[in-house]
Amino acid sequence: MIYLLISVVLFSCKPKDESRKPSKQVTVEQETSEMKKNLNKYVSVKLTSDLSKLTDNEKKMLPILIKAADKMNDLFWYESYGDKNALLNSISDVDTKKFVEINYGPWDRLNGNKSFMQEFSDKPLGANFYPKDMTKEEFETSEFENKGSLYTFVRRDENGKLFAIPYHKQFEKEVKEVSNLLLEASKLADDAGLKKYLELRSQALLDDKYQPSDLAWMDMKDNTLDIVIGPIETYEDHIYGNKAAHEGYVLIKDQDWSAKLAKFSAYLPELQKGIPVADEYKKEVPGTDSDLNAYDVVYYAGDCNSGSKTIAINLPNDEEVQLQKGTRRLQLKNAMRAKFDKILVPIADVLIEESQRKYITFDAFFENTMFHEVAHGLGIKNTINGKGTVRTALKNHASALEEGKADILGLFMIQQLIKKGDLKQDFKDNMVTFMAGIFRSVRFGASSAHGKANMIRFNFFKEKGAFSRNADGTYKVNFDKLELAMKDLSSLILTLQGNGDYDGVANLVATKGIISDELQADLDRLGAANIPVDVVFEQGVDVLGL
Repeated sequence: MIYLLISVVLFSCKPKDESRKPSKQVTVEQETSEMKKNLNKYVSVKLTSDLSKLTDNEKKMLPILIKAADKMNDLFWYESYGDKNALLNSISDVDTKKFVEINYGPWDRLNGNKSFMQEFSDKPLGANFYPKDMTKEEFETSEFENKGSLYTFVRRDENGKLFAIPYHKQFEKEVKEVSNLLLEASKLADDAGLKKYLELRSQALLDDKYQPSDLAWMDMKDNTLDIVIGPIETYEDHIYGNKAAHEGYVLIKDQDWSAKLAKFSAYLPELQKGIPVADEYKKEVPGTDSDLNAYDVVYYAGDCNSGSKTIAINLPNDEEVQLQKGTRRLQLKNAMRAKFDKILVPIADVLIEESQRKYITFDAFFENTMFHEVAHGLGIKNTINGKGTVRTALKNHASALEEGKADILGLFMIQQLIKKGDLKQDFKDNMVTFMAGIFRSVRFGASSAHGKANMIRFNFFKEKGAFSRNADGTYKVNFDKLELAMKDLSSLILTLQGNGDYDGVANLVATKGIISDELQADLDRLGAANIPVDVVFEQGVDVLGL
């Protein structure tokens, strides 16, 4: 019998403790079988779009933007893991290497960031943003320049003291290349707003001052091509939820769909007044410059391409920009359709009571996702008791609670717009599709902010009787009780955010952010039915036929 022996130990990860070593060796055949099972969690999808409406200059810009976005992959590899090449060169098995590439490291993002290679412990909470041996107490009692910046790595000097390295210094060569590509693309931009944004974003990558380019991005209205690029989301930092990770999306606006969606952002101030929480938690007035548009995404890179894939974007994250300008909500229509067809509908066929499957619709899935992004603009950004911003007060739990808020308030908004007559469909479509969506997102695991938010909501709904589980293992939505649970959960989340109640949120995550044995058994049935958890992409210039 041949046994798999890998002896490479990389500087960026610790060997497993003795207690974590397997009790017996694993054969090549066993490990290969397990890796194929891991790869089967994902279904491959081609990212394409109709390019016929693009101008000649836009067709020339597209490969440049894709090249710029692609460079985010290496930056995110460093943030997530460390030395990408050393790890990949140490792996001979093709399937293992492929799964490492999907996860940007040896940790399964759909399984709580557990290691799937015997040489590695579970993923450090601080990824590669902080020294592996740093404690929270050490960080909090140390004083050094740019300590709290979203755009610095924390490292040790020769004396072991902590200090910060700005991203634009750590990645000096790489960001210069990306900056030049954005400038090259800007020269082809026919749209003045896009041209200005690309120029400012080009500069931001060189000095980590992103607010001017965020403001310019908010001012763009008529551009067909778009790129979201740079250090953006803070999900990768599981210590403080503070360090931003690099990613890139290249996008083509669907002008027809976008025209249909344009009116909804104007409702934000009115809807803010009606959210189900005490008045002191809804005094902030959302910006009304927010855009709501539909796009085909033609390239993912970096953070957004790791593990579960984003199907909608709500940016910028800068609270000052949000209060001044609002946000832009980008619905990634082609990626959304792929997940609906290949994942959500098959899940519903297994877990939703047959009599309610008629309520599973793509329009409801699209709306639930769309208003999730709109709902990020509702609620409260600053605590009411002097604890600073909600993000600062809630630290590592801020992202999960914010995603939970957006999910539940998005559903609330749909209910209100149907009552006003601005949406015409049966709200039952949205509720049952929402329930099926919980099963889809819970499968992303505990390492995902979206996964935690869905676990909390599932367990809260269960306590409130918002659904019932049949003897055959299917679920039935109890519509009246779900509407009441929706309001109660909205009030709870908004109050926790407004109070900056870190301990309260930590308790909510600890008690509700868990998967029961019964639910896990139901989720295992989805795996047994070969229903993928998420998608991977065939993407790039060749796929687009350029």
